[in-house]
Amino acid sequence: MSSNNKSTPGQRFRDAVASEHPLQVVGAINANHALLAKRAGFKAIYLSGGGVAAGSLGVPDLGITGLDDVLTDVRRITDVCDLPLLVDVDTGFGSSAFNVARTVKSMIKFGAAAIHIEDQVGAKRCGHRPNKEIVSQQEMVDRIKAAVDARTDDSFVIMARTDALAVEGLESALERAAACIEAGADMVFPEAITELEMYKLFAARVKAPILANITEFGSTPLYTTEQLKSANVSLVLYPLSAFRAMNKAAENVYTAIRRDGTQQNVIDTMQTRMELYDRIDYHTFEQKLDALFAAKK
Repeated sequence: MSSNNKSTPGQRFRDAVASEHPLQVVGAINANHALLAKRAGFKAIYLSGGGVAAGSLGVPDLGITGLDDVLTDVRRITDVCDLPLLVDVDTGFGSSAFNVARTVKSMIKFGAAAIHIEDQVGAKRCGHRPNKEIVSQQEMVDRIKAAVDARTDDSFVIMARTDALAVEGLESALERAAACIEAGADMVFPEAITELEMYKLFAARVKAPILANITEFGSTPLYTTEQLKSANVSLVLYPLSAFRAMNKAAENVYTAIRRDGTQQNVIDTMQTRMELYDRIDYHTFEQKLDALFAAKK
């Protein structure tokens, strides 16, 4: 079943990385946001594990979600949006190579373009929280090998995320990244980087595309694409930016309606009905329905 077809999601992701320097990858919390991201001109999108936990399940990002929770959101996004989707699969959703293999095969089947898998222990934490624990380098290498071996499509991208910087320091993180590339990973995601120059070190050591996670309110400064380009970063991730804004907007609307007894004071913060219909291509669907009714008469 091996494929290097240009039309595969994985190949589209690789092409996007090759064509935009650095590639901006923006988080889409649901299918609607995937369409909005495409409309804004992004060439690739992202599904955050923390986003699935908080957004779809209303629970913390502490290893509570399972593979099926993430697959549900992956399928909904890939069903309506053809932008290549990078998916956060945490530690692979299970303790063995068989779990990692199942995760990879399922992600390909559900239309994802790429995954990142990390070296935290099973009871994982958000990468920007204290007291993270990581598995041994050998165990992480085994996760990568299991993921690579399980690929049913050669173009599907396997990205190695390491949380070692905050736990064991820079040299350990660099060593792990290099070991993961040697084990077959395509790209590297060093998490919770604190200095711009560190990205250059990763790029030089692994000679593979490096992802910078520019998440708000975390350990990493909000570097610009120009700054990251100068540090040889290939991909820039904004995992939850729209999600944070959407949550704040929703809270403001709920508070106003409850307080004022009307939504009149927050109407200007809302997407209009016609804007929504435009973004989800409502009228095309409606016209097909009208044509069907007309044919029946």
